[in-house]
Amino acid sequence: MKTSRFTDSQIIAILKQAEGGAPVPELCREHGISNATFYKWRSKFGGMDASLMARMKELEEENRRLKKMYAEERLKAEIVAEALAKKW
Repeated sequence: MKTSRFTDSQIIAILKQAEGGAPVPELCREHGISNATFYKWRSKFGGMDASLMARMKELEEENRRLKKMYAEERLKAEIVAEALAKKW
């Protein structure tokens, strides 16, 4: 997955500028982002502070790791079931 060129604190600062009344198209032009990126950030990070954003990133990473573990265990279970289903 591509990493963002903006840090969490920069994203929050841009969103706070918009909340302060700065026009969105001007903010996007100033920071070199698209309108779609801005609105995606706002839907994902709107109303958060830096600590909440860091916690959300930790939870996303943990969720990714758990999904990977589940997929590996499910694959092992399917292999065992397949082996037991074969007639010797």
